[in-house]
Amino acid sequence: MATYRLTVEYDGSGFEGWQVQLGDHRTVQGVLEAAIAQVTRETVRVMGAGRTDSGVHAEAQVAALVLETPREADALRRALNGVLPEDVAVQACAEVPDGFQPRHAVRRKLYRYRIWNGAERSPLRRRRSHWVRAALDIGAMRAAAAALQGSHDFAAFQTAGSEVASTRRRLDRVEVLGKAGGELLIEVEGPGFLRHMVRIIAGTLLEVGFGRRSADEMLEILASCDRARAGRTAPASALTLVRVDYDDASRAGSGGRSSRTPTQG
Repeated sequence: MATYRLTVEYDGSGFEGWQVQLGDHRTVQGVLEAAIAQVTRETVRVMGAGRTDSGVHAEAQVAALVLETPREADALRRALNGVLPEDVAVQACAEVPDGFQPRHAVRRKLYRYRIWNGAERSPLRRRRSHWVRAALDIGAMRAAAAALQGSHDFAAFQTAGSEVASTRRRLDRVEVLGKAGGELLIEVEGPGFLRHMVRIIAGTLLEVGFGRRSADEMLEILASCDRARAGRTAPASALTLVRVDYDDASRAGSGGRSSRTPTQG
């Protein structure tokens, strides 16, 4: 038996999220498992570092699988890319120590929310950015974003009806990059997130940018733990999982035989 770490890139537009679901739903996990079965004749379960929602993209999602019959990592990567559809690809493959679980020992994940703040729509950005024509107060958005950094109860930034043991999370960085009238990036970095948390943060920051609420309200929203106090959930199509970092590089796969030099820790 052998365990492999995959670094997977996908355009989430044509997927109903990462996780396999009951019924006829096209998911990234399902497409990967079908490709692995086609290439190896083995039925496996692919485990991901996180469950991106319907429409959300990934530049470097981390996944793991175990094969009964070991294969050379580079050959496995090339074989999978030969049968995978055009909207998903394995960018790197490495054999890793047994027991590697991509959701364990995650130090941080980086999510990026793209906003096109141009006066006219941008056809080349339509699948990866949220078009906002109105003028935005970027300074106020940055001040509001800074208030979210650190450890807080983010219950107000979780989609209604979610069930988790704790809604407390730590955000190492929340930053608004770019300038008004052009391309803006909302980058959110931390060890873990609640369901729709980044998109609700983005929607709330946009309301600050529109002047519908002040930057000072962020701390009040956090303290309320009330989803109704935060802004709308921003569209999924503009969100991308950029990177997953691990505490222990050897457990993350850099110590194994790899088809390429890993792009993250």
